[in-house]
Amino acid sequence: MRMRDLVEEFLTHIGEDPKREGLRKTPQRVEDVVSFLTDGYHQDLSAIVNGAIFTEKVDDMVIVRDIEFFSLCEHHLLPFYGKCHIGYLPTGKILGLSKFPRIVEMFSRRLQLQERLTNQIATAVQSMLNPRGVAVVMEAAHLCMMMRGVEKQGSTTVTSALLGDFREDDKTRNEFLRLTEGS
Repeated sequence: MRMRDLVEEFLTHIGEDPKREGLRKTPQRVEDVVSFLTDGYHQDLSAIVNGAIFTEKVDDMVIVRDIEFFSLCEHHLLPFYGKCHIGYLPTGKILGLSKFPRIVEMFSRRLQLQERLTNQIATAVQSMLNPRGVAVVMEAAHLCMMMRGVEKQGSTTVTSALLGDFREDDKTRNEFLRLTEGS
């Protein structure tokens, strides 16, 4: 059964008429948007990076801040959205800056938990560059908390994944956190 057929059945189940003017194209629109929002399942990390790893004598912290993202909560299929901050300590290899948002997007466009998403991004950067450390902090608003359940509009969830020196060295971790504060 095609997704659009399921959407039509869903519309009927909730008491709507999928044949009325405003809903006639909704099943196809929903199929299209769900395909777009979950296309991360069909992406590959090496294809996204596409050879954009460069040898460079850099060992100071590199941070890409305020990467906007959206994802779907796997529990309710409602969106959550926010910002991602990624830092790493190179060991002679750097990644093209545009690849960080692409990595975030690849993992975000799957049914997700924010905690898992944060760790997947950190692990991906670690696996590609083998740096001295990786830090990822994500801040997000979850519509499943805002629209239903506790209905708390101003709540934000913050998650972090700290690898290598970011986990082991307080000074390094604190520098990263200071540089990503208030973004």
